[in-house]
Amino acid sequence: MSNKEQLREGLKGNPRLKRLLDYLIMNQRDARPRWYVRLLAPLYQKRGSGSKIYGSVRMDTPPYRQFVLGKRSVIESYACINNAVGDVIIGDHTRIGLHCTVIGPVTIGSHVNLAQGITITALNHNFNESQQRIDQQGVSTHPVTIGDDVWIGTNAVILPGVTIGSHVVIAAGAVVSKDIPDHSLAMGIPATVRKTI
Repeated sequence: MSNKEQLREGLKGNPRLKRLLDYLIMNQRDARPRWYVRLLAPLYQKRGSGSKIYGSVRMDTPPYRQFVLGKRSVIESYACINNAVGDVIIGDHTRIGLHCTVIGPVTIGSHVNLAQGITITALNHNFNESQQRIDQQGVSTHPVTIGDDVWIGTNAVILPGVTIGSHVVIAAGAVVSKDIPDHSLAMGIPATVRKTI
C-alpha cells in the first residue's frame, strides 16, 4: 500500500480531520482546488518532457490524487481535467483536444488522439434513494482505461467502467457504454463494433 493510500485510510478513521483538509484544499462551492493549491500544482503534477497544457485548461487536480502527463503530450485549450475522485494518467505523444473533459479515475495510453468536445468520465452520481436528494447521495466511480494508438472522434462520450483496447477508432458522437476490443471501429448510441481494423 502506497503512502498516499495509507494516509487516505488513516483519514477515514478521523472524519473531522478529513473534512478540514478537504475544506482547505477544495473550494466546495466551485468544486475545484483553491487558488493557492492551484499555484502549487507544478510541484505535485507529473509532466513529461516536451508536454504542454494550454493556459485556458481547467486543471482540477488536487494533490491527493495523481495527475501524470506523458512526454510530448498536449492538453488543448478549454479542456477540463479532474482527478478529485480518481487518478488521471495520460501516456506519451497523446493529444487531448479542445473542450474535452476527463474525470478520473482514467488511464489513457500513448499515441492517443481525442478530437474536440469529448467527455471521458469514470464518475456517476448515486440516485437510488428516492427519499433523499441526489446531491446528498454521493458519487461512485468505475475506472476508464483507453489503450495505445486510439482515435476518438468529436463529441464522443466514454462512460464509467469502460475499457477501450489498442488500435481502436471511436466514431464522432458515439456513446461508449461497454468495452471495445483491440483493432475495432465502433460507432453509434450505444457504440457497437462495426468492423475490425
